[in-house]
Amino acid sequence: MPRPHTASTPDPPARTSSGDVVAWAAFSCVLVPVVLVVYGTSIGGAVWAALGLVAVTGACRILLRRSERSAASLLAEQNGTRREAERPGGAHARRDHRRAA
Repeated sequence: MPRPHTASTPDPPARTSSGDVVAWAAFSCVLVPVVLVVYGTSIGGAVWAALGLVAVTGACRILLRRSERSAASLLAEQNGTRREAERPGGAHARRDHRRAA
């Protein structure tokens, strides 16, 4: 019989990937200039605002991806697993071995 869900049992937090964050940022890069023009800002000013948002979004995307890769690498290191490319010799060593045979 399943246990009833009580208020004292919190739900696990939802995990947001960097892709979701970048998607919302890209949406705001389009939405903000439109809102600025609707409220009376010049089109040139809205374009500059959009370019600034695109630059910041791009930089944040790069930093988020780097952070995710670092976290995944650190987690793999803690679990005792290593990627094939990090092993001594890597994938190239096996490929060369097959050619020599």
